[in-house]
Parts: sequence; structure tokens; C-alpha cells
Amino acid sequence: MTRFLLALRCFFAVLLRSQLPLEAMALLLPAGRKPLHRAPDPPAEAPPPVAQPSATAKTDHRAETDKESPAASTAVSAANPSGSAALVPPAELAAAGAAAPAAPSIDAADQRRRGAVQVLAVLQREGRLLDFLSENIDSYSDGQIGAAVRDIHRGCRKALAEHIKVAPIRPEPDEATVRIAAGHDASQVRLVGQVTGRPPFEGTLRHHGWRSTQINLPDIPAGHDPTVICPAEVEIGG
Repeated sequence: MTRFLLALRCFFAVLLRSQLPLEAMALLLPAGRKPLHRAPDPPAEAPPPVAQPSATAKTDHRAETDKESPAASTAVSAANPSGSAALVPPAELAAAGAAAPAAPSIDAADQRRRGAVQVLAVLQREGRLLDFLSENIDSYSDGQIGAAVRDIHRGCRKALAEHIKVAPIRPEPDEATVRIAAGHDASQVRLVGQVTGRPPFEGTLRHHGWRSTQINLPDIPAGHDPTVICPAEVEIGG
């Protein structure tokens, strides 16, 4: 019975582990030779687990995809308002993803030139200011100049009242004694004379200065030459 059990053990040992029991090995070896003890085979290492994306990672990936191509998402939504999945041709996605054309930048220098032309146009139209300033008045008497200046003054004053509102920078009257503190705005107050030392300064107000409070200039019509202040006048059949 013992040999039968040992045979069964040898059978299953060979079938499962490829190693005989020590008792069987002792029977099979020549007399006087002992079986060698062999260390058991190390267990096979399990393969590393494959990381599965969590629900949070999937949500973050979807949010990043939507962030990277908002125009494509908009195109899909517009083509399929029901919200169900729809296939959009790649050409339409590329067109939707293209950046919108940027608005033309306004040239600051050109804007200043147009503003200057508009101001001169108003003063010329109402008071003939350019005609007066461009003419040599050395040969005219003071009486003639005074009479011409009166009309020019009336027209230019009317133009300012209609298109440009101004106000004095300093409220004090001219020739008043004023005090200029440290850190004053040099664009509003210009110091003249003997300026020495450090502020505050005390001096005489020679001019109160002007600032614009409202500007309402007419626009230059489309297609018109923006450099024209006053067009030439030609009378036909006169």
C-alpha cells in the first residue's frame, strides 16, 4: 500500500511540478547515494496590472479636447443641434477652426492727421482762418487788419462753440499768485522763468491754460481725400 501511494505521488509530482518526492528518489538512486535537495522554483511573477483610466481622467481628457478645439465643437453643435453624435467632414472642421480675420488696426498717426485736418476745415469754413494766416498783411493798415480780424474772430468763435468745448486748466485769474506742489502734472502746468530748487514752487500765473471737455467734429465722408481741408471753388457761368 505504501508503494502504491508513493507511485501516485510520483505521478502527480511529475505531472504538476516535474520533481519527484524524496522518498521515490531514494528508491531509484543506487545504494548509499542520497538525493540532492533542490531549492523550489521561485513563483512566477504576475504581470504588472494595466492602469485603467478613471472616470475623472476621462472627464479631464474630454474637457481638454473641448478646450483645444472650441471652433470644431461649435461646428458640430451647429450641424447637429439635437446633440446626438454626427460626423462632420474634415474640411468643415478646418474651416470652423480657422481664426476669424482680425479687425484692421487703427493707425494712431493717421488718426491724429485726420483730426487736425477736421479742426482746420471747421475753422476755415466758419472764419476763413487759413486764408488770413496765409496772407502777408505787412502792407495793410491796422484799421484794415482790425476789420478783417473782427469777422475772422466771429467765425472761429462760432466754430469752437459748435464743435469743440474748452475749459481753463487753472481756475485762478491771470496774474494771480499760485502754489505748485510737488508731483504736479507737467502736461497741465509748465514752469517758466527761474526754476531752481525743489517743489513746492510759488509764482505768478501768466496763462490759465486750456483743456478740451467735448469734441464733436464731422466725419470725413468715405471716398474723400483725407488731406483736403477746404476744396477749391469754381463758379461756372459767372
